[in-house]
Amino acid sequence: MRVLTDTDPLPGEWEASAVSIGAFDGVHLGHRALIGEMRARAELIGLASVVLTFDRHPAVVVRRESAPLLLTGTDQKLELLDSTGIDAVRIVTFDESRASQPPEEFVTGVLVEQLRARLVVVGSDFHFGKGRRGNLALLSEMGHSYGFGVEGVQLMPGGFSSAATGDVVAEPISSTRVRALVAEGKVEAAAALLGRDHEVRGTVEPGDGRGGTELGCPTANLAVADGILLPRNGIYAGWCHMPDGTVAPMVASIGIRPTYYRQASHPLLEVHILDFEGDLYGERLAVRFHRRLRDEVAFRSTEELSSQIWKDIEDTRRVLGT
Repeated sequence: MRVLTDTDPLPGEWEASAVSIGAFDGVHLGHRALIGEMRARAELIGLASVVLTFDRHPAVVVRRESAPLLLTGTDQKLELLDSTGIDAVRIVTFDESRASQPPEEFVTGVLVEQLRARLVVVGSDFHFGKGRRGNLALLSEMGHSYGFGVEGVQLMPGGFSSAATGDVVAEPISSTRVRALVAEGKVEAAAALLGRDHEVRGTVEPGDGRGGTELGCPTANLAVADGILLPRNGIYAGWCHMPDGTVAPMVASIGIRPTYYRQASHPLLEVHILDFEGDLYGERLAVRFHRRLRDEVAFRSTEELSSQIWKDIEDTRRVLGT
């Protein structure tokens, strides 16, 4: 997959393209269905398949006070898009200038002139351009004038029943819905819509040293980038992608460590990697949350906390089958 920037035209060896447009936060099953439809159509008529996305979520610019925390950072989103088999992704800089751009100008400047689009496949409720004035109808109208077809795709329904949570969801899959489930700690329900466990990446940094010395259970403290969504505070069983490419079972704690700290603070992500010994400081890890084990609670003593941690480890082995 080629990665194109604002200044990159469609490579010369590609005569024209089919394009899907969106923020694609999470690259969930609905996104994959839409992109799959675009890619299939592109192959059928001999076009390059291109996903057009943005360097930040548009809401960060147009409504900063209510912009959502994101399911994926740019690096992970690109990896997920690459896994769909598309030919290229075009990353558009979304700033104040872009937010105020009339939709007609976006179509002519980006889709027609730069990407030589012959087919545009978007969600049926797609909006773009200043004031969200651009929509499927405008795209179709301009397509008649500039020679590209337009297809609006209803994102696939997310109907499922989770034995663990009892949730039943029967509505189009959306990033908003997935974020809500993750924020509630319902990571299994979120995974059913994502097609994988929710993943968070971070760099290991020094902590307060209690894990190995006081509790006998060393942890890696992960510094997660601002704007990335963590699940609700609690204890989770999951998997950790290690620097050497292996995947290890882990117990993750998200919260304020109430046994030691009574004041609310920014949630901390701590990971205990089962059966691992070594120094991970400065390494970048990817953590996947498979199942929520319990709430975060304050214990009366270090001994009580240590006992519970070992129970969490045993529960994790059982849940993950390790």
